Amino acid sequence: MNKTAIETAAKAIRQAYESGQPCSPVRHLLPELDVQSAYAVQQLNTEHWIQQGRRPVGCKAGLTSRSVQQQLGVDQPDFGMLYADMAVADGELIAVGDILQPKVEAEVALVLERDIDTEHPTVADLISAVAYALPAIEIVGSRIQDWDINIVDTIADNASSGLFVLGNEPKKLQQLDLRHCGMVMECRGEQVSVGAGLACLGHPLNAALWLAKTMATNGSPLRAGDIILTGALGPMVTVQPGDIIEARISGLGSVRAAFGQ
Repeated sequence: MNKTAIETAAKAIRQAYESGQPCSPVRHLLPELDVQSAYAVQQLNTEHWIQQGRRPVGCKAGLTSRSVQQQLGVDQPDFGMLYADMAVADGELIAVGDILQPKVEAEVALVLERDIDTEHPTVADLISAVAYALPAIEIVGSRIQDWDINIVDTIADNASSGLFVLGNEPKKLQQLDLRHCGMVMECRGEQVSVGAGLACLGHPLNAALWLAKTMATNGSPLRAGDIILTGALGPMVTVQPGDIIEARISGLGSVRAAFGQ
């Protein structure tokens, strides 16, 4: 990997965060479709932000829709880091400009009560490690101008992460059928996205298991207290100032994201 190119790409993304101005696609700085280099960019910025005082609180799985994977020419999800300053309370006003080019998607969030530090966890290991599930809205964003991205851009850009909102009524996994849980997302009372657990790698736990394996293999295993965003249950939706988004997931309840004017 070209260290100078990785540092240049990482700096471009950080400057976009800081300035509020999107940057050009960073894929032009890196080898074509080189996922390893893209994760190196992400890791460089992770280390930078932790040194600056940001507190990691978990991970997100992205590209969990088969159709989106096909669009980007990949056959597996990707991941990004979650930080404490990305968490927004249910219904808390989100200021315009907090996230570049924001879009929203409804997801199942899992919170761990045990570490998952084996490189080959089973579904049983995962279920035993999960304390509870919550409905979530992820506000994704892109530091890349006009969302002109491929797999390298989105991975380098921390899996196009932005903010996330968690619901307030935790549910135990044994209370839920996450494979068939239906999701409806509304904007100002109008339906804008529908889906189900099947859309997330066939089951949200499949996405969480992939993430647990990947993070353990990378030497950064998921720990007790970590939040896992398992991936979109339905199509992503662009938001505008003043929008109020509510997502309802059967068995899990509802969660809202409100955007300022």
